[in-house]
This record gives sequence, structure tokens and C-alpha cells, in this order.
Amino acid sequence: MVNTKVELCKIMLDNPVIPASGTFGFGYEFAEIYDINCLGTFSFKGTTKDARFGNPTPRIAECERGMINAVGLQNPGVEAVIANELPKLKECFHKPVMANVSGFAIEDYVYTCEKLDKEEQVGWLEVNVSCPNVHGGGMAFGTSAQAAAEVTKAVKAVTTKPVIIKLSPNVTDIVSIAKACEEAGADGISLINTLLGMRIDLKTKKPVIANKMGGFSGPAIKPVALRMVYQVYEAVNIPIVGMGGVSTAEDVIEFMLAGATAVQVGAANLIDPFAARDIIDNLPAVMEKYSIENLSDIIGGAH
Repeated sequence: MVNTKVELCKIMLDNPVIPASGTFGFGYEFAEIYDINCLGTFSFKGTTKDARFGNPTPRIAECERGMINAVGLQNPGVEAVIANELPKLKECFHKPVMANVSGFAIEDYVYTCEKLDKEEQVGWLEVNVSCPNVHGGGMAFGTSAQAAAEVTKAVKAVTTKPVIIKLSPNVTDIVSIAKACEEAGADGISLINTLLGMRIDLKTKKPVIANKMGGFSGPAIKPVALRMVYQVYEAVNIPIVGMGGVSTAEDVIEFMLAGATAVQVGAANLIDPFAARDIIDNLPAVMEKYSIENLSDIIGGAH
């Protein structure tokens, strides 16, 4: 029998497969079609201090080997998430969940993280300093080592649970930013968020998305994501949650060999709602195929 368990920031997961924030709602929507307790955990919809309607439509564009989205962090705000979403989640998911947090100022991150840190269901805080779809926040923090470190330090000062900083690939030196977050107290690093991309409609001769640009995700970005996970693993001593184009159990193994402790599934969930479940179901057979007994043994194995 193979062992799929991994430990992420001192919390044991049955397997390393985690649906990514923004692709899995608050979980209960997917619980209507299968038992989501098969997941390692999942990262719930990006939550901000105040409610957000998001960007104007259209905000999704398909493209070759991927998609572009500019949803713009649509969410009901942290108070409503705690009052309405988490109780519904608790009924169908019986493991610690990853809370994904975004903000437009350091004070926003601090407020939202402090609130969610007190929630029993929350196991980790995934702090998103890398959203490319909003103006004046998100990615503005993630493209500067100093700014990312400041957010990390401020959040760590008001929380007790593991803080995982989600970084942007839209930078020239991902390693220096990851190291700055580690030095500021981060317990883990998530990477990568989406690349910045766009589509143009040949009929209208204008950008397809109302926001003009959006986050490019899907299988096409996997080589970039793998490279960044590999680089960051060599530079930090904290766990990495890898993501970017993951759609098969083989992809999970590849990311773990590059240095990821756990692996998130994003765009694949939007194409096939059973994607994460099927990856988990296929993991044991793929492990046996490549003579892997314990998944935790292969973390960073390509180095």
C-alpha cells in the first residue's frame, strides 16, 4: 500500500491535492456532487475585508491551453464569510480549510486575517499578495520583496495559525521575494498565481475582457510554475504549495519532485468539477508506476 499523506505546516493531510482559491467556491457547491472530504484540503474563495462585486463583465476569456480571468475578487466580505459561508462549509467538510485572504492595504490584510484566525475550521491563512486582476492592491504587494515582507510581518503579528504567502509570477526575481517572506516569518509559500495575459477580439478589434488584462492559467503555464517552485525550494526552508496548470496525478508528482509539499488544482476545476477527486483517485496507481511508496519522500527529489 502506498502512503499519500503529507504534512503541511505541522498539519497532516491525507493527500497533497488542494483545489485552488477562486476555483472551488466555499466548498459546499462541490459537496453537492461528491464527498469533498477526499481532498487534502481546499483554499476557499479569496476573501477581503469588505464585500466586493468584482470587475465588470466580460471577465473570462478562453485561450489555447488555458484561460484568462479577471473576476476581481468578488466576495461577500469577511464578516459575511464567517457568518454565512463557514457554517455551511462545516456541514460538508470535516477537515481544516485554507482561508485565502486579499487586501488593498496592509491594514486590510491584518483585519481579515485576524478575524479568520479565530475560526475553528481555518487551518492555514493563505495570504494573496499576487492577484493581477485588481487595481491598487493584491499584486502591488507581491512584486516587491519589501512590500511582501511587510504584509507577512503585519499578518504574523496578529495570527496564531500558519501563514502561507501566495506569490506572483509576474516578477523578475521570485527567489528574493520568497526569501523576504520567509525572513519576515512566513510559514510557507504558495506559487504561482496567474500570469498576466490578454485576448483581443478580431471582430471588435478590442480586448475580450472588460478589464483588458487578466490572470492567465491552465496547462500552458505549468513549465513556468515548475521552474519557480524549483528555484524557490533551493532558497527557502519553509514548505511550498505548488500550482500552475495541474490537471493530472503525474503533474502532482512532478511539482513535488520540484519541491512542493502540497499541490493546488486551479483551472482544471472549472473545466471538470471532478478534476481534484479524479487526481486523488489516480495518485496511488501513478505512485506505484514510478515506484513511490511514500509521497513525502519525494519532496524536492529532483534537486
